[in-house]
Amino acid sequence: MTKILVTGASSGMGYQIATALVQQGYQVYGAARQVTKMPANVIPLYLDLTDEAAIEKMVTQMGPVDMVVNNAGYGAYGAIEDVTLAEARRQFDVNLFGLARLTQLVLPQMRAQGHGRIINIGSMGGRFTTYLGAWYHATKYALEAFTDALRMESKPFGIQVILIEPGGINTPWGQIAADHLVQSAQGGAYAQQAQKAAQQLAATYHSRWLSQPTVIANTVLKAVKRRHPRPRYLVGAGAKPLVLLHTLLPTRSFDWLMVHFT
Repeated sequence: MTKILVTGASSGMGYQIATALVQQGYQVYGAARQVTKMPANVIPLYLDLTDEAAIEKMVTQMGPVDMVVNNAGYGAYGAIEDVTLAEARRQFDVNLFGLARLTQLVLPQMRAQGHGRIINIGSMGGRFTTYLGAWYHATKYALEAFTDALRMESKPFGIQVILIEPGGINTPWGQIAADHLVQSAQGGAYAQQAQKAAQQLAATYHSRWLSQPTVIANTVLKAVKRRHPRPRYLVGAGAKPLVLLHTLLPTRSFDWLMVHFT
């Protein structure tokens, strides 16, 4: 039976991804800090991506797997001047460096098997930057480069690497980002701008135009099942049109759009 690890499987997109994979008959390991919140029939594993020892312990406990879905991550918005470097580093630890360490640990196993598949959940935010979201977008831009390099390096060993770039998805992500934005700006030079941007962000993530997490789960199923999956899947509300606008519009025009409508 194909063994698949899904990180961040206790909520949001990860929960839906793990559920969809179990329903298709795969043996699914769900990794997260909140192990009691996993879907039914998922094998729970404790994982803190900011703790290298915890990552290594989890990989040893799990043993070799056929596929990894690197889904865990979070977004904390705030002006560059307001966000502490400690918080910025934590975002990189969760969104990139923890993912990278996990990848380093499973690659030798996959090479020994002669096959494997690593599916990274990035974001349309790896293609353009929204207002007051510098550190979040920096992690997602970095994940784009990391995934491209990993795909080229691992191909000779029979390992396939896929990047899924979601658009607007109906999860708690938006409210968390909005709350952090207001907190980071309190009493500072960006407080007024942050309050307005947070209200827009929260409104967006409570609107009907967002895609459901099942859209991403179904895309992961495609990446898992197909013999030759695409290197990239840009899916979900707003993803393709916004990336296209970023490509076509002059830089100052796109900046204006981000400041006034995101």
